[in-house]
Amino acid sequence: MEDMEKTRDLLVEIGTEELPPKSLQVLSEAFEQGFGDQLRQHHLGFSRIEPFATPRRLGLLVRKLATHQPDREVMRKGPALQAAYDTEGQSTKAALGFAHSCGVTVEELQREETPKGSWLVFRQTRQGRSTRDLIIGMTAKALETLPIPKRMRWGEQDAEFVRPVHWITIVFGKEPVEGRLFGIDAGGLTQGHRFHAPAAFPIPSASEYAELLRTQGKVEPSFAIRREAIRKQVQALAGDVDGQAIMGDNLLDEVTALCEWPYAIIGTFDEVFLEMPPEVLVETMQKNQKYFPVVSPDGNLLPHFITISNIRSRDPAQVRAGNERVIRPRFSDAAFFWEQDLRQPLQDFGPKLEKVIFQERLGTLAEKSTRLGHISQQIACLLDIDQTPTVRAARLAKCDLATRMVIEFPGLQGTMGRYYAQKAGEDPCVVSAMEEQYLPRHAGDGLPQSDCGLVLAIADKLDTLVGIFAIGQRPTGDKDPYALRRAAIGLLRILIETPLPLDLKEILGFSVEALRDKIDAKGATEEVFEYCMERLKGYYSDRNVGTDVVDSVLAVNPKVSSDIHRRILAVEAFRALPEAAVLTAANKRIRNILRKHTGNIPKQIDTDMLQDDAERHLEAKIRSLASDISPLFETRDYEGVLKTLAGLHNDIADFFDRVMVMTEQPDLRHNRLALLQAIETLFLKVADISFLK
Repeated sequence: MEDMEKTRDLLVEIGTEELPPKSLQVLSEAFEQGFGDQLRQHHLGFSRIEPFATPRRLGLLVRKLATHQPDREVMRKGPALQAAYDTEGQSTKAALGFAHSCGVTVEELQREETPKGSWLVFRQTRQGRSTRDLIIGMTAKALETLPIPKRMRWGEQDAEFVRPVHWITIVFGKEPVEGRLFGIDAGGLTQGHRFHAPAAFPIPSASEYAELLRTQGKVEPSFAIRREAIRKQVQALAGDVDGQAIMGDNLLDEVTALCEWPYAIIGTFDEVFLEMPPEVLVETMQKNQKYFPVVSPDGNLLPHFITISNIRSRDPAQVRAGNERVIRPRFSDAAFFWEQDLRQPLQDFGPKLEKVIFQERLGTLAEKSTRLGHISQQIACLLDIDQTPTVRAARLAKCDLATRMVIEFPGLQGTMGRYYAQKAGEDPCVVSAMEEQYLPRHAGDGLPQSDCGLVLAIADKLDTLVGIFAIGQRPTGDKDPYALRRAAIGLLRILIETPLPLDLKEILGFSVEALRDKIDAKGATEEVFEYCMERLKGYYSDRNVGTDVVDSVLAVNPKVSSDIHRRILAVEAFRALPEAAVLTAANKRIRNILRKHTGNIPKQIDTDMLQDDAERHLEAKIRSLASDISPLFETRDYEGVLKTLAGLHNDIADFFDRVMVMTEQPDLRHNRLALLQAIETLFLKVADISFLK
């Protein structure tokens, strides 16, 4: 039958013990990619791959997979003819050895004539293998490439995987594929839901897999479909209490990875707990219980939560009651921490920071707080911001890390500091800074809005970046334990998007000075600056700005990030002008000419030595435009500067068409080089556009 069919659907399912929920999507995507790569390497055509992922299985359905590899002509190149035969026309050892390796005689080899010479070649038509014979090997290879940090062993086998494997289902068309993986025989049986349908059952054809698993196995194998079902169920239950569910993508993904047959249940808790900060309740529900909190249309937390059960219980009320019993003591513990922490003002937690290590060589959190005060004071001075509250904010910044609430719920750092500072009667600017110091926490997150928060967020990121770089622990590969990438991007976003007129190297120096009693961090300034500039390219890449634009601006060494941003926007606007291509090419040509010249170039153009009308016109245009752009440059209207300089394009083109720059007359040559240097200098006031592609 297979000989008559050109394509079939293929099902591959790896049944396991519960897979790690936070890794499920990554594993599924990697399996899909790896198997697709295997198919392409084996020259097997297919339509598409549908991935499946549940807590107990990773699966793939390959649609319209070719049943055979195509026949392929294989060619091996042998020795050149002059090396294949001696002067008498006899085969050399090189020719004989090549023929032997191909399993033929020298006479059976062919000759390949090319413009570069002639060679002996061996051509052979290699018959394609049956796809069925390749499936087990391709599956094994795809599974070997999964990103599994630590593989497990089980039983007496040497097999390793992310979790113990219990069954393997491989069906090609309507036929099970035999073979062994992880010491287990593959076959056509799968397993359904652990409780609803625990008995194994057959998959008569690959294309029926998903629907059979749903109807007979009580498992929704598609991660995307299961996720959407959860979202709709949660939305509906929240609507039943006139509320809206808080459904962050990360929590929704994690809950989806924890169940195979989701069933949403809404529960209730005592309204007395609403007297606590809502963030505490939300953190408890989301992080500890994987519940979806419910808020009113105006954003106030309601005394409800929604949980996702992995079974459809005959008595949902019992499941609801069980979850309500679990959440009550957790909220009670949080209420106790809240009450205990409020017995003293936030500043009284400061002494405890002397026993909390920030980093062994950089000292304690108390020492870090002192450094933040020093850095904040200097930044506030530059920005003409009141230094008293900014320094106060720095002193209190890390105090909430010693509170019972934050020790229990680390994700509430800053948030609890804000509440405790407010309860202690601190200045509103200081209160805001407690939470804003950590902004932005992630891509797309908001930036600090208060003066104190703005200064403290900058100071905190500077201290961490300079300190960690100074002790030689810059990020490498995937390792970034101090989140320096996030700190660098966050720092740049604050400087650019606020915007602030701060010289990055200057404020890095503040951090170096603050660290002087711990380590010599002077060497870290340039390193951190370059690191931030590399992150800058990623920042603009996310905004569809090419690295060539960023490089063109960085080439002129601006130090103020907000000023860099203005220049980048100006270059982006410039490259859209019709004159841009001509001027970019001209600048490249000018740069190459000037680089090749080894002698000194006069700083002034001698107008008496201008001979051709083209160079006279160009010199006059340079003088005129230099005068025009001066006020534009003073107001940092870089876009206006480049638009004005675009007026040079005809004169530059005419100059290069009619004038020989590198004439043999030294004085004339130097004067023309001075003319080119004057053009380059005008553009370098904004960027080096010769970098543009």
